[in-house]
Amino acid sequence: MKVNKKSALAISALIASGALVLSGCASGGGDNGDNGGDNEDTTPITVWVDIERKPALEPISEQFTEETGIEVKLVTKDFATVDQDFISQVPTGKGPDVIVSPHDKLGAYYAAGVVAPLELGDVADGFSEASLAAVTYDGKVYGVPYSVENVALVRNADLVADPAETYDEVIANGKAAGTTYPFLVGLSPEQGDPYHLYPFQTSFGSQVFAQNADGSYDSSQLVLGDEAGQEFATWLGTQGAAGSGVFNANIDGDKAREFFLAGDSPYYLTGPWNIPAIAEAGINYAIDPLPSAGGQEAKPFVGVNAFFLSSKSTNALAATNYIVNYLSTEEAQLSLFEVGGRPPALISAYETASADDPDVAAFGAIGQTGAPMPAIPEMGSVWSDWGNAELQIIKGEGGEPAEIWTVAADNVQASIDG
Repeated sequence: MKVNKKSALAISALIASGALVLSGCASGGGDNGDNGGDNEDTTPITVWVDIERKPALEPISEQFTEETGIEVKLVTKDFATVDQDFISQVPTGKGPDVIVSPHDKLGAYYAAGVVAPLELGDVADGFSEASLAAVTYDGKVYGVPYSVENVALVRNADLVADPAETYDEVIANGKAAGTTYPFLVGLSPEQGDPYHLYPFQTSFGSQVFAQNADGSYDSSQLVLGDEAGQEFATWLGTQGAAGSGVFNANIDGDKAREFFLAGDSPYYLTGPWNIPAIAEAGINYAIDPLPSAGGQEAKPFVGVNAFFLSSKSTNALAATNYIVNYLSTEEAQLSLFEVGGRPPALISAYETASADDPDVAAFGAIGQTGAPMPAIPEMGSVWSDWGNAELQIIKGEGGEPAEIWTVAADNVQASIDG
């Protein structure tokens, strides 16, 4: 496997001179990577990774060990809770040197002081602007992105031959197909799923925060509860238990996938992570643009997965070398793509993947219309109140949808205000 030599040489020179400093921010982020004293050249580095991505990191880590003499310990963690473990364990010295994580957790990491910034140098030129923007906080880059992902509408082409432009057309086609479900989307029975439902929300012109001219979010301007948001909430109520019942809070992500694979629906709103299973099942599928429910363009959230450096790394120099020079290569990014199906963030890797795989190109084209998920520290509370409101509306509980939505927006604002 090739290594990014320019950056590697630069880091090697800095290591030799003792000049590499991983500086933090006075108001957040890590204080510094802990240099680990005299053992920094040989101290093993630990990487927290989920079971899906671990196989892709094993050969990369082996090469790193062969070339540097430093062992890489890959520790499998639950991706659903790893962010909280990282925040709680890094300050105690029990956390990893490197973590794989979605970019929207960066704000919380920064606020907790558990990540250190990275100097990417020439390596940065190889990544898409959107992926670098997602791992940038307060003007500094904190991660090396490896995938850019978003949802799309997957269609069983044997059940419905042609793509639809609107949500109403999707439902009409789904009913005409005679399957159990006209349309499937996985929802959490406990938390709803604002991420998957966001394209429908944006088709009503509703967003979470106002956006600046450069596309970044202005967290001081919460617009979730505006008129457009209330219109979306009212529509959402017509799709749940009190209306058509198309959105079912009892169908979670696993069930939605299971039902689609069984041919119980012609449509499935999902991301690239489920395409390998769909292809393996032998389904003749197509990836369609997201249908509009509110008359405007349906825009998805764009998520970026990345590798972040702990601010308390016991061998920050080696961990930085591993992240910046070994995980940023085309081979590494394609290896990660092959195990997860998520389009690479590295431009050359994306071009290679999309040339060989039309699914990558289809998801990428849809992602061009979206916006990165907000990464402010308060997003945990935002997701919770937002999702609970959607869940109530879908279940037909708690009163009028617009009122539920407004209360949720007020709760989100209160969480942000502290």
